[in-house]
Amino acid sequence: MADGISSFWGPVTSTIECCEKNYAYSSYIAEFYNTISGVPGILLALIGLINALRQRFEKRFSILHISNMILAIGSMLYHATLQHVQQQSDETPMVWEILLYMYILYSPDWHYRSTMPTFLFLYGAAFAAVHAYLRFGIGFKVHYVVLCLLCIPRMYKYYIHTEDTAAKRIAKWYVATILVGSVCWFCDRVFCKTISQWPVNPQGHALWHVFMSFNSYFANTFLMFCRAQQRGWNPKVKYFLGVLPYVQIEKPKAQ
Repeated sequence: MADGISSFWGPVTSTIECCEKNYAYSSYIAEFYNTISGVPGILLALIGLINALRQRFEKRFSILHISNMILAIGSMLYHATLQHVQQQSDETPMVWEILLYMYILYSPDWHYRSTMPTFLFLYGAAFAAVHAYLRFGIGFKVHYVVLCLLCIPRMYKYYIHTEDTAAKRIAKWYVATILVGSVCWFCDRVFCKTISQWPVNPQGHALWHVFMSFNSYFANTFLMFCRAQQRGWNPKVKYFLGVLPYVQIEKPKAQ
């Protein structure tokens, strides 16, 4: 939300601005709360990455956690600068990440192992090139929502075939965080004029970042549990500091 204050990064060139005053706290950070709200995403992804590496999960999960970190960093760069180039560093990794989720969800039953990753890689590269040139607006949002919707049937299948109560609870937290986060995002976008007149701005977009950070972590944890079940690794849900769930596995000695 523009306010006329001079900035280190120059005029705004991004196609989207959120309901937060620009450069309210520093000439180096355009949207302060929307920038720092990316930190939980990095920390949660780092915790997930450490757990995946420590227990020697398949590399796909390490890459998934790293992609979460890249997305959080790209988002922070975008909201700190409000430049079009940095906007691409936020939006393009969003698509790459959802393509990775599609691979993890569908690859166990895919008979042609090399076909899916090759297609998804080429699709992601093509999207990045086209999006950088054409600067999709509403088209980007529609495209991203469609990709997310393609993941739902498989996630639901995993849920109904999981008998572990703790794992099911993680899946419910995944749904709850995306619903609450979406409400925050929607209100920030649609009711900005009204919110701007309030004594305190609730920073709906920043809250969206926080909820989606936990959403990604819960999604990753649930998928790690399901994959461990498929591999016969006897997964169990444990809690870091008694609060944050993670998956503990017991691999057969042969593995």
